[in-house]
Amino acid sequence: TAFQNFSFRKPFLGNEWVGFKWFRKFFNGIYFGRTVTNTLIISVEGLIIGVVTATLFALLLNEIRDGKFKRITQSISYFPHFISTVIVGLMGRLLDKDSGLINLLIARLGGTKIDFFNKARWFRTLYHGSGLWQGLGWSTIIYLGAITAIDPTLYEAATVDGAGRLRRIWHVSLPGLKQIVVLMLIMRIGSLMGTVTDKVLLLQNDLNLSVSELLGTYVYKMGLQKGKYSFATAVGLFNSVVSFLLVISANFVSKRLSDDTHGIF
Repeated sequence: TAFQNFSFRKPFLGNEWVGFKWFRKFFNGIYFGRTVTNTLIISVEGLIIGVVTATLFALLLNEIRDGKFKRITQSISYFPHFISTVIVGLMGRLLDKDSGLINLLIARLGGTKIDFFNKARWFRTLYHGSGLWQGLGWSTIIYLGAITAIDPTLYEAATVDGAGRLRRIWHVSLPGLKQIVVLMLIMRIGSLMGTVTDKVLLLQNDLNLSVSELLGTYVYKMGLQKGKYSFATAVGLFNSVVSFLLVISANFVSKRLSDDTHGIF
């Protein structure tokens, strides 16, 4: 379809073949640079924020000695993962300028209400903030598993040498997490061009379009809303090819950083 002038009124092989027409139209269009740049920025930010916060939260949970309190904290942190993305997007209405709870509190404290949804500079903050709230607890599971696999005698030896809690985290826990952190970064590289499109659409409006228009939302609008199926398919194929190349690159990097000569696959 990406190489045709596709129409549902004609059989698949009966559509006109136009070669790379739609790809050239996308590459030469005004939305190419903006959608690719926005997609990369929000994806790289999400990757870094997700890995760093999940690692830190896992380290904090590991330091809790009260077993009951630790289990309760973990359960509370896991709960948002099971909430629908649509519900999370609708919960963002708590930030509404006129009737949102957050702005009502800001006004009550003597501050000036903030128009979160209609200011482009707040879009990424809202996107990453909601994603962090929803996925932080669930993301820590694998890091906690890696921490529990660290040899306890290393902590005992560090304690005997006079290392305090922070020293033990720095010299024992973090080195023990190094491989899993690198692995998670590599595995997520392949999804850099993919974002949670439904949540972006819930937060998106005409006033923040300059930073919220991503490849996924652009394909949705061109294909389903405007019916430009061939053009939307071409954009989607471009996105898939770039993602594939990123996965191959991640596999190459994994071979360099590990003893496994086979890489990820």
